[in-house]
Amino acid sequence: MPERLVYLSPVQWDSFAQRPHKFVQWWHGATGGEVIWVNPYPARLPRWTDLARLRQAPALVGEAIPAWLQVLHVSPWPLEPLPLTSALLTRLWQPVLQRIEDFAQMPGTSLVIGKPSRMALHVARSGWFASKTYDAMDDFPAFHQGRAGRVMAGVEQHIVAHMDSVITSSSALAAKFNVLHPRVVKILNGLDPAAVPGHLFARRPTTPPVLGYVGTIREWFDWALVTQVAEAVPAVQVRLIGPLDHPCPHPLPSNVECLPACSHGAAIEHMAGFSAGLIPFRVNRLTRAVDPIKYYEYAALGLPVLSTAFGEMETRSSAEGVFHIARDEDALPALMAALSWQIGGHAVRNFRLNNSWAARFGSAGLLHGSLSQQATVAPEGI
Repeated sequence: MPERLVYLSPVQWDSFAQRPHKFVQWWHGATGGEVIWVNPYPARLPRWTDLARLRQAPALVGEAIPAWLQVLHVSPWPLEPLPLTSALLTRLWQPVLQRIEDFAQMPGTSLVIGKPSRMALHVARSGWFASKTYDAMDDFPAFHQGRAGRVMAGVEQHIVAHMDSVITSSSALAAKFNVLHPRVVKILNGLDPAAVPGHLFARRPTTPPVLGYVGTIREWFDWALVTQVAEAVPAVQVRLIGPLDHPCPHPLPSNVECLPACSHGAAIEHMAGFSAGLIPFRVNRLTRAVDPIKYYEYAALGLPVLSTAFGEMETRSSAEGVFHIARDEDALPALMAALSWQIGGHAVRNFRLNNSWAARFGSAGLLHGSLSQQATVAPEGI
């Protein structure tokens, strides 16, 4: 009998394909089972800055909904951090909870929770599932401040207490949850080799060299570092591509170019025109838990990576093709080393294969309750 999966996602289905999308696609391919995907809802009180985001036209970047997957939407009542609202919220969630309960009546249905919330805790406490896993993709409480952060941290701990296992996407997250749960497995992020055409490798222009970044620009983006690099090496062009949720607070140097968000296929084509890939993130509590997918996409094209020493990137100080930069330090030696670095096509193809999502999830024993007791880290180096 085919298995079933309920996945409470940290991201919308119609967003750019990320780890959650790749997980459910891998799971369906391995089991042939059906999936309910529950879109996330606001877990904090509204902010004035949300108004600007609401005014932006939605980007149609998501994938089509396959026949084996149902997407459930939760009413966006931003009441979660407020006390004495659990009963009201449970009533508001009832249509979604009933759909989940009905779907989970088939024996062997599994639950994966990808983001802490009160609704996720309600589902975790139920007796509907044969196995329950918490997939920690980020340090979610670190996204919030004040009461919202405290509430989310408490809810997360209660959810973990009801799980059979925890999987994490970084070393810092594995360390965090090792003190909360006896069964924690590290599964780093990866890439979809199918998204990178087999013949495509970075052209790496030299006149002028292009330092490129693709991704959302949020509060963890280090504008001061980007400005420092651009001013120090005016012959280099810095190209930033993606949604600008956190604009630079001061005028940018003339050799910094900002381009709007685009489809994933177009993003890969942009990356192929870089000389080196940039990951200029601040080093803080939030980024400490991050294993950036950008690293894998850059490396899968044969690009050197110029990155701050945050999160999992800090552990790659000796990795082939990774060059660390930092604010208020001379970036020129790392930049020159990155631009002169070379790699062969065979090594790049091996990197794509060894760091695929299928290799990540398939080696961890996630199916049929057979999760490996050992931390699983597929080869990364190129």
